[in-house]
Amino acid sequence: MAVNELFLVRHGESVGNVAATQAELDGLDAIPLDIRDADVPLSDTGREQATALGHWLDGRRDSIDAYWVSPYLRAQETLRIALGDHPTPAPATNPSLDERLRDRELGILDLLTRRGVAARHPEEMARRLHLGKFYHRPPGGESWADVALRLRSFLRDRLDGPGETAMLVAHDAVVMLVLYVLLPMREDELLDFASTRTVLNASITHLVRRAAEWELAAFSDVTHLQREGADVTAHPGSPDVEPA
Repeated sequence: MAVNELFLVRHGESVGNVAATQAELDGLDAIPLDIRDADVPLSDTGREQATALGHWLDGRRDSIDAYWVSPYLRAQETLRIALGDHPTPAPATNPSLDERLRDRELGILDLLTRRGVAARHPEEMARRLHLGKFYHRPPGGESWADVALRLRSFLRDRLDGPGETAMLVAHDAVVMLVLYVLLPMREDELLDFASTRTVLNASITHLVRRAAEWELAAFSDVTHLQREGADVTAHPGSPDVEPA
């Protein structure tokens, strides 16, 4: 049985999101965070957002056949809080972790602000401008194209089932690049789409497959957060090497 409906959820606000935003505002070169990326937990706001996501799930739990989640702590916490203690079908009690859903790796740019990248690695600023966002791979890290390749592998393995409806909880780059793979988009279409849209924390992006083609039914919807009175946050998932 093929998956024909897919809910893509970005994790709730993390302490890394908060630290990165504050470091940018303070004009720092580096983000003061002594935790490896895989172990960054949710903030208090992120936990509230995950609870609101759980209320959105009420009445939908029986219709979701599979839950897929990034192995990173912030994504696992988001799904665990959202699922809560409610009785759930078997797939929900044992969500499938897959390292191919991890966040984009930044290599030598990890924990640097935009200011820090410009000051410490100006050559990467130049490479980014030359290659473009999609193909720029920081030393030791990944380009968007690299992430898309691992997502193609994941989707090829998982979209044949089980069940018709699945929820994937991961990161903003993962959400964007699943759209790139499934809709599908060209590089220029993806970059144009991403330039005016943000995958908000704990937002829901909804894809439906009709006549073998995927359609975007909703992008970065946060109605459930607003309804529950949870803060809507739009922190960047990771500092990028954007031109000044």
